[in-house]
Amino acid sequence: MTTPDVGTVPAGSVRFTAGPSWTQRVRRLRISVTLSSAFILLMTFVAVFPSWFTSRDPNAGDPLDMLLAPSWEHIFGTDQNGRDIYARIVYGAGPSLLIGVSATLFAVVVGTVIGVFAARGGRIGDWVVSRLLDVFLSIPGLLLVFLIVAARGPGTMTTIIGVAVVTMPSYARLVRGEVIRLRGAVFVEAARALGWSQANVVARHIVPNAIGPVLVLGTIGIGSAIGIASSLSFLGLGPQPPTAEWGSMLSASRTYFSVAWWPAVFPGLAITLTVLSVTVVGRYLQRRNDGRSTP
Repeated sequence: MTTPDVGTVPAGSVRFTAGPSWTQRVRRLRISVTLSSAFILLMTFVAVFPSWFTSRDPNAGDPLDMLLAPSWEHIFGTDQNGRDIYARIVYGAGPSLLIGVSATLFAVVVGTVIGVFAARGGRIGDWVVSRLLDVFLSIPGLLLVFLIVAARGPGTMTTIIGVAVVTMPSYARLVRGEVIRLRGAVFVEAARALGWSQANVVARHIVPNAIGPVLVLGTIGIGSAIGIASSLSFLGLGPQPPTAEWGSMLSASRTYFSVAWWPAVFPGLAITLTVLSVTVVGRYLQRRNDGRSTP
């Protein structure tokens, strides 16, 4: 008679392994949020104070230094015009973040006004606004941006307007839903009972309580706006040369990628890490707002 070895698993049985515990998940989440927040803060300082991070002129180039590989003198290498890629990434943070933040802020403000009007403007007003939002949302975002750029011409302001118009309907629809949800709340009914006008009720009670989810969506929207703006710049429809902008740097490097990878990789990393960091923080705020995570 044989005795089975201790610790062996009989044939045909299934072994279950414990996944990461709840505390481990929370710890990993907090680490990712902390790192993402630190990166966003760093990029903000880089965008506002680029001269703190490099003394080089982003537009100064030497044909003799074209496509130099990364080295101590040029840590990210040089591009096809002999310009320092690190300096251009540093100075390119300003236009990229400016477009993302400005477009999102514009979309949030206009979307909030439209959403409040739809929810408080009566049945006809709500129907008209809702149908218009449906039309905007049915058009592919990039196609709508292309139409705006074609009408106004490429440039930073055109990119901001185009990205804002594309993202605004989402904020308007969210605000409309929040206002409809809150208009029957106890504190709103109490304000009406005290004789407050409809405008005061909306401005002092409904909008402040509805803005939380909008700000969370706006945080995520900054990352999306940066991605859309970079796509436009990649196609030559964003800020025009010689402005240093990540998307345009990525576009200019396509021809030389087979002989020099660094002009494309480093701007691409800047775009990817920025969008990813903003998205991680935005998703975390969304979970907190929905009550699905613990502080």
